[in-house]
Amino acid sequence: MESLQEILNILPHRYPFLLVDRIVEVVPGERLVAIKNVSFNEPHFMGHFPGYPVMPGVLILEAMAQAGALLAGKTDPASVCSRLVYFMTIDKVRFRKPVVPGDQLRLELTLLKRRRDVWRFAGKAYVEEALVTEAELMAMTRDAVPAADASPPAE
Repeated sequence: MESLQEILNILPHRYPFLLVDRIVEVVPGERLVAIKNVSFNEPHFMGHFPGYPVMPGVLILEAMAQAGALLAGKTDPASVCSRLVYFMTIDKVRFRKPVVPGDQLRLELTLLKRRRDVWRFAGKAYVEEALVTEAELMAMTRDAVPAADASPPAE
């Protein structure tokens, strides 16, 4: 089982956008299983949906993408850990059941193909034994580019 610090060493994401709590299984070059504990305290639940909080599907997909980046980082640390993993495409998405506060999302990512800096994964998300979301994701690794200075121009 991988510690949170090991996740933070690979992913640039931080609260509130870090959507993987721990890695429970990893076979570099093949597959990774990660956990996301869904808490009512997460900011998106205030408005999605009042009275019936549901985790937005796009955040489930982001959690899958982060788990894919972790699999890439565990597979080739030298080329991934000093770079950013950018989400490129998503295909064959199916949302099967809602994810609500109190659920534990189990993210299972399988590496389908890698060609240089491009990675393709099959992802499945489960709550207990129920499949809640599935998709194929593609990502690429690139060097981080510093953000442009956001300060307003001098008058």
